[in-house]
Amino acid sequence: MTNSWHHLRKRIHLFCFLAFAALPFFNIVRFDIPRQRFYFAGYELWINEFAIVFFAMMFLMFLVVVSSVFYGRVYCGYLCPQMIFSEASVNLESRLRRWVVKKFIAWSPRSRNWLHRALFYAIVAVASVFLAFIFISYFVEPRDVLRSVFTLDIRTAAGISGAAVTLITFLDFSLLRLRFCTTVCPYGYLQGMLGDKNTLLVHYRDDDHACIECKKCVRVCPMGIDIRKSPFQIECVHCADCIDACDEIMGKLHKPGLIHYVWGEKGPLASQHKQPWDARRIIVLAILLAYASGLTVALATRRPVLVHVVPERAKLYRVGSDGRIYNQFRYTIANRGSKPAAVEFSLRDLPGASLTLAPNPVPVTAGASLQGTFEISEPAGQLHEMVTHFRIVTGADTIPMTFLAPEGK
Repeated sequence: MTNSWHHLRKRIHLFCFLAFAALPFFNIVRFDIPRQRFYFAGYELWINEFAIVFFAMMFLMFLVVVSSVFYGRVYCGYLCPQMIFSEASVNLESRLRRWVVKKFIAWSPRSRNWLHRALFYAIVAVASVFLAFIFISYFVEPRDVLRSVFTLDIRTAAGISGAAVTLITFLDFSLLRLRFCTTVCPYGYLQGMLGDKNTLLVHYRDDDHACIECKKCVRVCPMGIDIRKSPFQIECVHCADCIDACDEIMGKLHKPGLIHYVWGEKGPLASQHKQPWDARRIIVLAILLAYASGLTVALATRRPVLVHVVPERAKLYRVGSDGRIYNQFRYTIANRGSKPAAVEFSLRDLPGASLTLAPNPVPVTAGASLQGTFEISEPAGQLHEMVTHFRIVTGADTIPMTFLAPEGK
């Protein structure tokens, strides 16, 4: 079947575009810089939850490493946003050119070219605004970004960033496009270090000298290379368009295609054999599994409401007019969940003590953090030690604490 890889790749491109557009709105992966939040898999992580953020970043990084070790430049050809939008820009320009020639055949070539360029730049400009809006939404609340778009805001950080990204996007997809992959993107160079003898490659094999020099594989290549020269050209993104082209031409001659996906330069065809395994692949997968396990454990044991209590020791204690001994404490409550919560404070191992806090439970709205103070008092003569250890209970948390009293009281 001709063009099978091309059609598969375009379906994956469409899925990736829809995922790119949806992720920030469902908080699957998003940094909210103004609010200092990191959203991952539906969890709202605070900036001080560094362990979880670290495991999430390392997991995503090693996911890219694993894909590179196993499948080479498959990310570039199938998943990379730059590649997806660059190819869309090239296809748009080509389709517009054909449409203008067909609809305005009576016009002069120069007039048709001006019309074609004007339409192309207009569409790319609108698309750049939309893509910039989506991109900035990964770092700023989408509603704030949308407000900046409608008010043409270029004063706030979101507005300035959006305008800059819009300009860069427009220049990228109207001028730079696929040249980005070979001049700016570091991933192509990094791939040379990550691949090994069993990494997936697009390889030309013609042991029987069956090539008819039609060069269709060169004409369809979006990067403009000749795959017959080497499978290790940095421009090759493993898109497999050359495989479809060769299969189509050689199929008309009732012969098999000469370009294939293979496991390494000298390895077997990917269509006929599973990928060989070695120690390197096992180690890389073990590291990925370790980070995934750490991330899972960190998310599973994460508590949405965090309570921190410390004693106020600027004044060790005070004696009230009623003779009771008072200690003051300061609390911090952070509601890291998506629902309102209430934290109730109670005491253990301090008989006769009273906790003065209003209101108790303390209400905390979702995503909010608040601080306050409360006092714990003991009747005179109740304690016989200067330092008494007790516990403050706040729901699922039990916090060890000390109560100070005058000597001999």
